[in-house]
Amino acid sequence: MLRIVIILGCVVSLASAAKAQVNPGDLKWGPAPPNLPPGSEMAVLAGDPTKPGVFVARAKLPPGYKVPPHHHPTDEYVTVLSGDLTYGMGDKFDTTKGHAMNAGGFFQAAANMNHYVWSKSGAVIQFSAEGPFAIIYVNPADDPTKR
Repeated sequence: MLRIVIILGCVVSLASAAKAQVNPGDLKWGPAPPNLPPGSEMAVLAGDPTKPGVFVARAKLPPGYKVPPHHHPTDEYVTVLSGDLTYGMGDKFDTTKGHAMNAGGFFQAAANMNHYVWSKSGAVIQFSAEGPFAIIYVNPADDPTKR
């Protein structure tokens, strides 16, 4: 009996440790931050991308959406939930050197690694990183906040 009580106590404590519980219909979508090209939407599932600590967010990318070469100061983890997303690595946007990802695809962009992404038909992605989240464009003229 004591063994069952201990096991149940562990399960309850793990279940109560869950801080974010979100169903897709409950997401609050809004415009992506101004340092991303216009047209995408974002919803934060957990954490706060503007503060220190891990966060998880989703983004809706319209067909033809592109993010020029950039990097982040921390690792970024990306999962394609629907649609298509192609990512490339390097300082120049080159559609011949991308890696096409479909729903269920995943990639990690290491901290300070220049990369770029685009979607032909549109996509919903989930991404996480350590905040505060920053985007540093290879070409400062690509930064929408500098226009």
